[in-house]
Amino acid sequence: MRLRQWPIGMRLLVAQALVLLAAIISAAVIAAVVGPPLFHEHMLQADHAPDPSELEHVERAFRTASIVSLGIAVLTAALLAFAVSWFLSRRFQAPLTRLQRAAAEVAAGRYETRVPVGDAGPELDALAESFNTLGAQLASTEHTRRRLLSDLAHELRTPIATLQAYLEGLDDGVRQWDQPTRNVLGDQVTRLARLASDLDSVSRAEEGQLQMTLEPATTAELVRAARDAVTARYEEKDMRIDVIERGPGHVAVDRTRFLQVLTNLLDNARRHTPRGGTVTIDTHAEDDWVTICITDTGDGISQSQLAHIFERFYRGDTARTGDEQGSGIGLTISRAIVEAHGGRLDAYSRGPGMGSTFTLKVPALTT
Repeated sequence: MRLRQWPIGMRLLVAQALVLLAAIISAAVIAAVVGPPLFHEHMLQADHAPDPSELEHVERAFRTASIVSLGIAVLTAALLAFAVSWFLSRRFQAPLTRLQRAAAEVAAGRYETRVPVGDAGPELDALAESFNTLGAQLASTEHTRRRLLSDLAHELRTPIATLQAYLEGLDDGVRQWDQPTRNVLGDQVTRLARLASDLDSVSRAEEGQLQMTLEPATTAELVRAARDAVTARYEEKDMRIDVIERGPGHVAVDRTRFLQVLTNLLDNARRHTPRGGTVTIDTHAEDDWVTICITDTGDGISQSQLAHIFERFYRGDTARTGDEQGSGIGLTISRAIVEAHGGRLDAYSRGPGMGSTFTLKVPALTT
């Protein structure tokens, strides 16, 4: 087996052993070369000069004592060094082995696998934390993917079934190709197209991949543009939009994305407000935040539904009984876009039949 194929613990142990061996050889050579001549010189400088036989005996005793002492010291140092090297090797080897096994688990699709942090030193702990963060991100992405496929299958079922039924009716002669049939088929195709676009937007938003170009704007011009975009649809239901501006609000936003949020909220309010109702847009700046409140006089939201309205494809009872349905992810997209701007989007309602208020807050542009 090649050296690079050895486990890291074994390589660390061998490296420590080589360092210790080099230290022992160096100490032995230096002791053998320097020790005896130096001792002999000191003996000659002594007050009582020994005779040659006595000098030879003393120097032999010195060499023997030096060799024995050095041997005991080397053996003790070797044992201690081996113990320390074994401990350090195990300390490094164990977390790396766990990390390797965890990586194999993640590669096999088990993204919930995690490695312990806090027992292997700052460097390996940082590596473990990064690995766990990666695993959590992969798990989140996989959850998003599975949920997207499940939601997509659920949402595609109705328009596809409608299209299939009408096409079979046309083939069997049960239905005729007339304007009502064309309108139904066109509506279902439009719904599918809108669903595909919304799914792409919400997936990008939830994964933090929305491409945004921030530019300065005022709440007045943004609200005016959003109101103009939905005015025709509001007039079809004889509804009115009132705007209350309490002081100028300056923000840095992606204009297209932000207008998407405002029009989503206004369309949502229109869908859930009876004919002849009113929607109010109230804007004001406070401290470092700009707030836009959109309040309707419509169906309202129960407390049990408030906790879920920003979930993908969630629709309350009133959403299913209205004249038209959204894609079911408009509010999800809106909240994700607002959060990408560093803001937040919340909903409040006193209950069914009491209307609802959506409050949008984004950081104010500081000059």
